[in-house]
Amino acid sequence: MKTNRYDKRAKVLKAMAHPSRLAMLEALAEGELCVCDLQKIVGSDISTVSKHLAVMKTAGLVEDRKEGLWVHYRLRVPCVLRFMDCIEAVVDGRGITVGRSVCSRP
Repeated sequence: MKTNRYDKRAKVLKAMAHPSRLAMLEALAEGELCVCDLQKIVGSDISTVSKHLAVMKTAGLVEDRKEGLWVHYRLRVPCVLRFMDCIEAVVDGRGITVGRSVCSRP
């Protein structure tokens, strides 16, 4: 078993496993945003948003850029949001089984 690889995958999934983080990731799909914009989206204080962003940055989901006093974030790997389509198929119960995998219906 490739434990190290699974550990790394689990770290990414854990970094995504919070409603505020999912909302921020979805918002960042539209483009780069500053921490203040992300704060408005999730409705948490700046320090909480910053902690969430740090978790996602450590996991490799986002990266940042400083501009004066502001820090702007963007998705490091935008394709991670395609995973959300799969999750939505499971949540909505619209998945169909093909072999051993579940694919969403068109």
